[in-house]
Amino acid sequence: MNKREFNQIWKVSVTKIGTTTVLAAVITSFFPVLYLYFRYGVFPPFDVALKSWGMIATIFGAMYIVEPISYYSILGLSGTYMSFLSGNIGNLRLPCAAMALEVTGTKAGSQEGEIVSTLGIAGSMIVNIIGTTLAAFIGAKVIGILPDVIVVGLSKFTAPAIFGAMFGQFGIKYPKLAIFGLGIPVSIRLLIPTAPAYVIIMAAVFGTVIIARFFYNKSKKQDSESVS
Repeated sequence: MNKREFNQIWKVSVTKIGTTTVLAAVITSFFPVLYLYFRYGVFPPFDVALKSWGMIATIFGAMYIVEPISYYSILGLSGTYMSFLSGNIGNLRLPCAAMALEVTGTKAGSQEGEIVSTLGIAGSMIVNIIGTTLAAFIGAKVIGILPDVIVVGLSKFTAPAIFGAMFGQFGIKYPKLAIFGLGIPVSIRLLIPTAPAYVIIMAAVFGTVIIARFFYNKSKKQDSESVS
């Protein structure tokens, strides 16, 4: 299937469904606030709401730019819509999509990769719903009988362990990029200890992307020269 046919069959439908569902989620997220206002007359003052929004934007604002760009190659178009709608992107959707590509030997960013990552994310969402439902009923009891050291480990180190595993997975494939991907944030932290986290994240992501593009162009140029 050529690119034009794939776009017509897959991407047009995905964009239509994805846009509709995401916008529906945005609109319905205001329903609890509207209910409290019309039912009980409760509504925060505008200045308080604006300050609260500013605090959230300061903390997570960089993610609005970094995550869609840095995750897209693994998630694909449909996976991006599904992941940002369901949440838990970095610690669940992205690893599942990456593992689906890994076990099937599919190239990220390809037409096949788009479909494989979508299936991996869909599977993670189903398992996530089942796991969350079970956790709501028995999770508190299970955690209550576990030793404190395990509870602390689960709460503090689960996400770093997942990101570390993913870094190792892709670092083995692209060791040159792994050096820069780890070296850029470490260098910034050492040289500018007071640098905000969002600055370090954006520098690491876009810096690694630029370096990857440089290596890609260099490799492409060498291939063309060897052919000629």
